[in-house]
Amino acid sequence: MIAGVDEAGRGPLAGPVVAAAVILHEDLKLKGIRDSKKIPGKEREELYQALLSDASEIGIGIVDSEEIDRINILNAAKQAMHKAIEGIKKNRPDIILIDALHIPSIKYKQMPIIKGDAKSACIAAASIIAKVTRDRIMMEFHEAYPHYGFNKHKGYATESHFDKIREFGPCPIHRKSFNKVMDLALF
Repeated sequence: MIAGVDEAGRGPLAGPVVAAAVILHEDLKLKGIRDSKKIPGKEREELYQALLSDASEIGIGIVDSEEIDRINILNAAKQAMHKAIEGIKKNRPDIILIDALHIPSIKYKQMPIIKGDAKSACIAAASIIAKVTRDRIMMEFHEAYPHYGFNKHKGYATESHFDKIREFGPCPIHRKSFNKVMDLALF
């Protein structure tokens, strides 16, 4: 059993980092599985739904912005990945393929693969699950903090997001440990 693991949300100024662990059925044939950042939104949503229905196992791990500030983004990404792997309950993996990282807290055999979401179907599937899950969380945060425009930029560093931080200051889901957030808040 091979699990692919990837995360979404290491770069944004706001919101959680989300990881997914995915085990695909050997005979699963889904066209278009690739790095989630290279898939248009509608197609990504369709693949997400297909993976929820057809993947053998999916685990999801989420680490919020407060924890990111406390332990740093790299450790938070590893923690989210650990949670995602632990979320796989029925079929424990024999090996974990991870997009570029090694997770010391995991006791499974691991293989970090640079640009793994472009080389491995199970890592690409994990990238899709993580990205769509995170985007949906950011849409919920948009409802709570509509003036920041999270529905458009999902917390990433865009000029409109910078303008909103300058105007309103950081909100509770902004990553206060990120220098750019605090620099803009003090502008």
